[in-house]
Amino acid sequence: MLRIYNTLTRQKEDFVPIHEGKAYMYSCGPTVYNYAHIGNLRTYIFMDLFRRTLKYDGYKLKGVMNITDVGHLLSDGDTGEDKMQKASREQKKTPWEIAAYYTDVFFTDLKKLNIGKPEIIAKATDHIQEMIDYVQKLVDKGYGYEIDDGIYFDIGKFPGYGKLSRLSLEDQQAGARVEVNSQKRHPADFALWKKAEPEHIMQWQSPWGMGYPGWHIECSAMSLKYLGMPFDIHTGGVDHIPVHHENEIAQNEALTGKKSVNYWVHGEFMLVNNGKMSKSLGNTYRISDLEERGYNALDFRYFCLNTHYRKKLNFTFEGLDAAKAAYSRLLALVYKHKTAPASGDTALADKYVEQFKQAIDDDLNVPLALGILWTMMKEKPAKELFTAALEFDKVLGLDLDKAQAPKEEEQNIDVPQDVLALCEERKAAKASRDWAKADALRAQIAEKGYKVIDKKDGYTVEKA
Repeated sequence: MLRIYNTLTRQKEDFVPIHEGKAYMYSCGPTVYNYAHIGNLRTYIFMDLFRRTLKYDGYKLKGVMNITDVGHLLSDGDTGEDKMQKASREQKKTPWEIAAYYTDVFFTDLKKLNIGKPEIIAKATDHIQEMIDYVQKLVDKGYGYEIDDGIYFDIGKFPGYGKLSRLSLEDQQAGARVEVNSQKRHPADFALWKKAEPEHIMQWQSPWGMGYPGWHIECSAMSLKYLGMPFDIHTGGVDHIPVHHENEIAQNEALTGKKSVNYWVHGEFMLVNNGKMSKSLGNTYRISDLEERGYNALDFRYFCLNTHYRKKLNFTFEGLDAAKAAYSRLLALVYKHKTAPASGDTALADKYVEQFKQAIDDDLNVPLALGILWTMMKEKPAKELFTAALEFDKVLGLDLDKAQAPKEEEQNIDVPQDVLALCEERKAAKASRDWAKADALRAQIAEKGYKVIDKKDGYTVEKA
């Protein structure tokens, strides 16, 4: 049985769906005002691994991911300019042009990374009426109140506020940013609907005049519309826990009077050289940046698979180099099994498949699952093990079915540089027909524990 870590309870729990054989899942999507960087994309790789695991376990998925194209202010604390409005001004394009462009780039990156799209993609601007209706109901129930710049949620009327992040109202008060709105009843009260200035590009008519939605209301309104409440799973990054997801819970439960989500599941941060990754620090990288440096998008996916989704992942180019080399070696091993005859014995493959399933069902322990794949690929080549590897790849998403004969430099990627230097020297000796020197160099290579195998188009090196 699949067990998953629930942020709400701080423990692993058996996954028991509301509807038998089905999994309803909402995943926080991008705010499409700029390019997604690799830290953002790690979260979507985690989302994809979760979705793939659920499918592998036989669940029929109904997944929703939002596209935030309005309402996300520069500060998560409801201050600053709308990110779409700011990008529109700076890039001299309409917000809709901005959203269309960055949404397209985002999904192009997902495709390169073998990240499957959820069944429903919901744009915020397509669901304004649902958000207005949601806010009106909260106002009617006494949870929403109106002040000069918008409608706010009164967290003082929701006793459960803080249960996801484990922060009390006092903690919220002490940790609040400098108060910029004295009309708010509590510093942590958050915007449900913002009243727009006349020059604001994106605004809609509402019971409170022209305005636009708060960031948090979109996810509540769209998850209610497509999944109902309660639903099974809500995913996102850990940065969403203390504000965005805490506020979603408050809105949802204030409206429905019941628990809205059974499993809150969050992916950890990606660091860069053990430091924070952010656009303001100038240390973010896009998939296209990695490609320009000679990496494949799946090199980055492989890099991410080596660390559990609940652990911080430190990005360095040295680490990505190691991942690229390991991924190439893995494909070379897979190719040996792909081209091997069947052994007639499926017991060994079945054993590894069972180990793999146990790993992924233990809170998506993909690093362990990847290790099991490596162990299996080091067995004597057999077609049955290639078939098993393709089973693993339903979750891993590494295109193992496309494994090809490795190039010479990939075949020798594990070999120490001093051994490769001797091999190159021997290659030159052979080219000059100095057979005695070539034989002497072969002996030196053997003394270092390696053997060189000549081929028509070069050579390969193996441990002796």
